[in-house]
Amino acid sequence: MISLQASDFELFGLPTAFALDRAQLDLQWKSLQREAHPDRFASEGAAAQRIAMQWSVRINEAYNRLKDPLKRAAYLCELHGAAVNAENNTSMPPAFLMQQMEWREALDDCKAIKVLDAKSDALEKLLDEVDGSHAQALKQIASLIDADQNYTAAVGQVRALMFIEKFAQEVQHQLDACS
Repeated sequence: MISLQASDFELFGLPTAFALDRAQLDLQWKSLQREAHPDRFASEGAAAQRIAMQWSVRINEAYNRLKDPLKRAAYLCELHGAAVNAENNTSMPPAFLMQQMEWREALDDCKAIKVLDAKSDALEKLLDEVDGSHAQALKQIASLIDADQNYTAAVGQVRALMFIEKFAQEVQHQLDACS
């Protein structure tokens, strides 16, 4: 039996890597949930149900972390001694800081557009650009973690991806407001 302290990858029987087979993860999650579901232990008493509930919670936490590329990347970095510490360390390369400023200015420009269709088009164009940067950041993270095993460098990309995802949500919110 696997320990509650096992890594998420060990729990799901997956290789410790950024790239993973989402279908396999989903199948393993369903299988583990069936095994650990508290209702299966109803006849064994409260203690057995409590343990099953702990397992069920642990399985769901691991699944939620592994299915999200950003959370998975941060988790892999932390497993290898390179904590993201996004709340304490916000340092970014100058080029990325310039990109952030340009995106902020573009978003402000979009907000100032009065014609709804033009505003929507400008926001969609900005979101496409941000989505492209998101995809590029994911590729870089995959390379840094799986190919190079450079978790320290991956931490910077994880922090950048955190910003990109947050900014994309902000742009999407503005786009939704146009509808």
